[in-house]
Amino acid sequence: MQIRMATIEDTQELLAIYTPYVEKTAITFEYEVPTYEEFKNRVAHTLEKYPYVVAVENSEIIGYAYTGQFKGRAAYDWAVETSIYVKEGMHKKGIGKALYAKIEEVSKKQNIQNLYACIGMPASEDTHLTANSMEFHAHLGFELIGTFHKCGYKFDTWYDMIWMEKMLGEHNAQTPKFIPCPQLHLEFE
Repeated sequence: MQIRMATIEDTQELLAIYTPYVEKTAITFEYEVPTYEEFKNRVAHTLEKYPYVVAVENSEIIGYAYTGQFKGRAAYDWAVETSIYVKEGMHKKGIGKALYAKIEEVSKKQNIQNLYACIGMPASEDTHLTANSMEFHAHLGFELIGTFHKCGYKFDTWYDMIWMEKMLGEHNAQTPKFIPCPQLHLEFE
């Protein structure tokens, strides 16, 4: 497996991975699968400042992860929200862990201090949502910091949303400025 930066040309494969999450799960609270153009614009917008990485095996993208703006105010520049999606049938093979390791590496180079994950949670597990995402993030060192009760409605079910946080660095008074991803000289193996 190889981890590399995503490109706009990956949009179709990325959207193919994302589509079942929209159609079959409450992992994303989107109801409709984005169009190709909309999804391409999302990828392009992320790549303007943040890492968007893909896991590739035998020339096929099998998962992706990215970070994005946490809030639209300058004081939040050192915090990002994370997202990760692994191709159906490819879970529990270390793909997510490898993707997040690269996201963390790049985020540290950007001087990011805090990673946040917004995760759908069921009151009781069902066919659309389990606690796997929370457990995955906890395994990677994220801590639960908040719960929004019954705030997402999908598949005729109310779901909670939790926020998890991971601190990457020291929070000093003289923290270096945020560096947009395109300004970094990143190396991928």
